[in-house]
Amino acid sequence: MTKISKAACIGGGVIGGGWIARFLLAGIDVDVFDPHPEATRIVGEVIANAEKAYAMLTGAPLPPRGRLTFCETLVEAVIDADWIQESVPERLDLKRGVLTEIDAAARPDALIGSSTSGLLPTDLQRDMRHPERFFVSHPYNPVYLLPLVELVGGEKTSAATIQAAIARLAPIGMKGVHIAKEIEAFVGDRLLEALWREALWLIHDDICTVETLDDVIRYSFGLRWAQMGLFQTYRIAGGEAGMRHFLAQFGPCLAWPWTKLTDVVDLDDALIEKIGRQSDEQASGLSIRQLERIRDENLVGILQALKGGDGGKGWGAGKLLKDFEQSLWANGGESMPADPSQPLRLVETKVSPAWVDYNGHMTEHRYLQVFGDTSDALLRLVGVDLAYVEAGHSYYTVESHIRHLGEAKLGQAIHSACQILSADEKRLHVFHTLHDTATAEVIATAEQMLLHVDSKAGKAVPAPAAVLGRVKAIAAAHAELALPEGAGRHVGQRR
Repeated sequence: MTKISKAACIGGGVIGGGWIARFLLAGIDVDVFDPHPEATRIVGEVIANAEKAYAMLTGAPLPPRGRLTFCETLVEAVIDADWIQESVPERLDLKRGVLTEIDAAARPDALIGSSTSGLLPTDLQRDMRHPERFFVSHPYNPVYLLPLVELVGGEKTSAATIQAAIARLAPIGMKGVHIAKEIEAFVGDRLLEALWREALWLIHDDICTVETLDDVIRYSFGLRWAQMGLFQTYRIAGGEAGMRHFLAQFGPCLAWPWTKLTDVVDLDDALIEKIGRQSDEQASGLSIRQLERIRDENLVGILQALKGGDGGKGWGAGKLLKDFEQSLWANGGESMPADPSQPLRLVETKVSPAWVDYNGHMTEHRYLQVFGDTSDALLRLVGVDLAYVEAGHSYYTVESHIRHLGEAKLGQAIHSACQILSADEKRLHVFHTLHDTATAEVIATAEQMLLHVDSKAGKAVPAPAAVLGRVKAIAAAHAELALPEGAGRHVGQRR
């Protein structure tokens, strides 16, 4: 099995709720056990934020949302799941007891992961009857957007279990990385702890405020780390001579008495109050939920930018997103709308923060993107999918005319409909209309001419009979429609 068929989540807090959202939005049914009296509300709010983020993140067809069930007992939650994720508070005795109970109730072939951020898997699996199928699966918050999972096995974890976990994470858009040896805090938190320790000293010694420190990270090396990590960033810093030159030039700095990494700051009441006060000032009255939404919007923008990196191939987490979207397109495909005799409503989306200008209005090139997405959806509908394009044929847009009749604004729900005006063996003439979903008001239109091409030969060629048959069936149905207002216009023509 390479896909998760049903998941169970034990614990629905910040991390557990993120796992629940990640599974649900991947189309996986999730059974949850969490005795907290407000677990339903808390998980519901996390899922709502995740759905808003995914609406901005991708236009690919997500599978139908999985079914969410809150169970009365842990046994009820895990009994028929094939991936069980434990996310209870970070106490060894508590986690060990919960994991042992999970192990006793779970199916023999179920994988059992723990969201612990530092406890050793060997210690956690001590009392399990089937410790070979247990591993640490440590994610990063928010789990539904950040794709990394550190996979760490204990002394009794089998290699097959780790490989199975990596394989099952990929279809839900996550990257499992195998940490070869178990150490406290694993890899990510080891790095974060070093930075956190130094940061606390900088605040303690009044070198800067918490806001200044965060600004130093987010306006400089944080941007580099987001797309290239640490070592590749430093390789570039070494110039043409690369990493060896960088190490030779800057390596001696490691012996200088800069850092306080081995000197633990005393988090006394005064320092806690100082950091708390400065953090309150930095938040400027924004609630945690508001900060989460801002965080999600920013992460979506970064992931979308990385998706276009390396000449459109995608880079880092953006490439992972691109690959995930391709699998969604391949699995989801397109289905014919209920009434193909009407303009085909093919794209449903919201205006993302990454799409707007300083006025909060959708920028010009995003209109072209939505209309391009509409053409792509039509092509998938007639059989011109990813496999078809990879085989060397496609339709290329050779002419576009866009009219801006209204304004699409931040957060606005919009949809685009397509009418085929005409088609022959090589040409496809379409007219798209962008609507405000709430009011049906027309925001913009686009008229496009597409040519069927042999991409290897670089010339227009007739479409195959299967594709042409689907195109002409829709065109024949649309021939009964009135010509859209604005069709055949040119730039500058009077309205």
